Amino acid sequence: MGKKRRFKGGEIPTSSMADIAFLLLIFFLVTTTIDTDKGLGIVLPPPGDIEIEIRKENILNCLINSQGKVLLDEEPTSVEQIHRIVGQRLRENDKLIISVKAHPKTAYNDYVRVIDQLKMANAKRISIANSN
Repeated sequence: MGKKRRFKGGEIPTSSMADIAFLLLIFFLVTTTIDTDKGLGIVLPPPGDIEIEIRKENILNCLINSQGKVLLDEEPTSVEQIHRIVGQRLRENDKLIISVKAHPKTAYNDYVRVIDQLKMANAKRISIANSN
């Protein structure tokens, strides 16, 4: 019994490693569910041009030129006076819609000042018109 048993280091079988990795990859691809991005829940109007008739006396046009000067219904108005005039017009007509149209070269700061004035006047119906 003088023979010593020599311990041979166990080898890891690597021949089937690629098969196992491939099977695991397929298993996880098949079983994983991917959440799709839901996005914003906005209800869009049906396709087609739907024109809503608004009476002219219910619209207050607010035009801003490229220098930041404001016209309220064709009347030159300083930006600081907008909230007072619009507030008065809203008290006279609760269905009033303020249509804001800015020149493409209007400074963003001037545009924001006008919108702030409309919010100070508690205007809830503001329509942003296309400037083309």
